[in-house]
Amino acid sequence: MRIFDPHIHMTSRTTDDYQAMFDVGVRALVEPAFWLGQPRTNVGSFTDYFDALIGWERFRAAQFGIRHHCTIALNPKEANDPRCVDVLDVLPRYLAKDGVVAVGEVGYDSMTDAEDTAFARQLELALAHELPVLVHTPHRDKLAGTRRTLAVVRESGIAPERVVVDHLNEVTVGEVADSGCWMGFSIYPDTKMDEHRMVALLREYGTDRVLVNSAADWGRSDPLKTHRTGLAMLAAGFSESDVDKVLWDNPVAFYGQSGRLVLDPLPGFTASTDTFAGNSVLRGGRPDHAVTPGEER
Repeated sequence: MRIFDPHIHMTSRTTDDYQAMFDVGVRALVEPAFWLGQPRTNVGSFTDYFDALIGWERFRAAQFGIRHHCTIALNPKEANDPRCVDVLDVLPRYLAKDGVVAVGEVGYDSMTDAEDTAFARQLELALAHELPVLVHTPHRDKLAGTRRTLAVVRESGIAPERVVVDHLNEVTVGEVADSGCWMGFSIYPDTKMDEHRMVALLREYGTDRVLVNSAADWGRSDPLKTHRTGLAMLAAGFSESDVDKVLWDNPVAFYGQSGRLVLDPLPGFTASTDTFAGNSVLRGGRPDHAVTPGEER
């Protein structure tokens, strides 16, 4: 099984997760910029984070045989914090970077005026930089938020095929399907969607314009949910080509619109002593290095 996870927050995950993902077939991913889990206090917090997404995290993934890409944005939750909004002025220099394949996550959290402003401005940036857009739909009032999202996308002038509306469910998928935008689904242990409900939606709506992701982060989530969805599809009678389309071809088609995907294969974990800014994923510097008592790893 070949897997491209189109939405996963690997900054929050461990090297064991990278290894487990590689073992089940994950060979590429997109990591969207998102909130910290606690309030950021200044724009510098964003720039350090963005630098890590295009630098260290890309390096770390490659050490485990996975091609890492990212999306950059001011996320909806933090768009309401006056200390954060000035990062909108910084975004253009990051949207020009290699490995940045979309603007995102943008959209709504609480559907405030501040979120409206940030959303519209970042859609303008997507148009200016010729990048697709990853849109977050709110956890509350999801149907109203999805409808408002689609209205803003229409008003922006961005082509619907360059937009994925994420975190959909049975209530919201129909309107996004009719809009021409891509449909994104986050497969979670407890909330959003699970793999069996996802299979039912694939039966109803087909496999076109569908992105299935794990959206794994620092909360209760599972970076192998894309793989579990593929297994559920096979068990339900979908073909291997159907699975390949949903878990590989569709993410490649959507993010390939950026012109920045790098998908040539990597060998997997080789205990490489390569470093990034002097740091390695290894402890001890090389796998054959014996650590003496008291030595720092």
